Amino acid sequence: MIQLGADDIAALLTPAAAAEAMAAVLRDGFDPERCPARSNIPVPAGELLIMPAASATYAGVKIAGVAPANPGRGLPRITGSFLLLDGPTLLPVALLDGAALTAVRTAAVSALAIDALAAPDAARLVVFGAGPQAYAHLEAALHTRELTRLTVVSRTPEPSERLMAYARKLGLEARTGTPSDVSGADLVICCTTAHEPLFDGRLVPGHATVVAVGSHQPAVRETDSELVRRSSVWVEARTAALREAGDLLVPLAEGAIGADHIVGTLAELVRGAARPPRDRPRLFKSVGMAWEDLAVAAALYRASSAVRAAAVESDRPSVRGRIVR
Repeated sequence: MIQLGADDIAALLTPAAAAEAMAAVLRDGFDPERCPARSNIPVPAGELLIMPAASATYAGVKIAGVAPANPGRGLPRITGSFLLLDGPTLLPVALLDGAALTAVRTAAVSALAIDALAAPDAARLVVFGAGPQAYAHLEAALHTRELTRLTVVSRTPEPSERLMAYARKLGLEARTGTPSDVSGADLVICCTTAHEPLFDGRLVPGHATVVAVGSHQPAVRETDSELVRRSSVWVEARTAALREAGDLLVPLAEGAIGADHIVGTLAELVRGAARPPRDRPRLFKSVGMAWEDLAVAAALYRASSAVRAAAVESDRPSVRGRIVR
């Protein structure tokens, strides 16, 4: 069984390739509305998330741990593994680093949304958060738009400085900012552990796109009700969003929006079945789904298998000059 760690995952699949792996699944007709629901199991250290998915070709399950105290120990908040199985036989074929896979697939989902929703000339990015998802989303956004400026809004100075240094190496102007900087943004990405809205939704320009990926709990949100009310709202799947997305469930409970406020889904965007209006902000709310993990894990497995096959081929002794009798 192949084992793929974080370094392997980074080397085998670019953000663009990860996004294409998911887009291909959607173009082939997969319906995210039918994806099994996530199981959330409270444990003393936090919670375990169990996320199964299957297709005719592959099946898989991710067991992810969310340990809020880990960062204080110098450890990652998100842990876990993904077990990939052969679809017809259900034999295990690969074990992947769950946290690295989550970072790649979450950013790849956002890349598809940004590509469909953001203004073509979007250049000014505001990112809330400075953890692993901020890096992954910066790279994903750069694959879809020609960004020129990054503003980092974070509670912790040192991670912000590291993220800005990384962005400058990529050719961006980078600085720290405050929540009010969304007023000058073309693109806003929220990838935090916040439980309450990060900024005043009235400040977001009408041409801007907001991507919120930080939470999957019904009472937790990164955006406020005013932004949701003003925006055209897009999700991975209506069933998952109305089950887990606090960014939508809270304003729904408040009466700020109705149940029909969701304009469309990622599948509709990828297939060209829906076009976002340009007269108001676009909000893409992601909760993370198991089919996304499976799509990216399968692409990683195929890429790793191809590399291994090429290595075996190159190690074979030459048959040149052999006499055949």
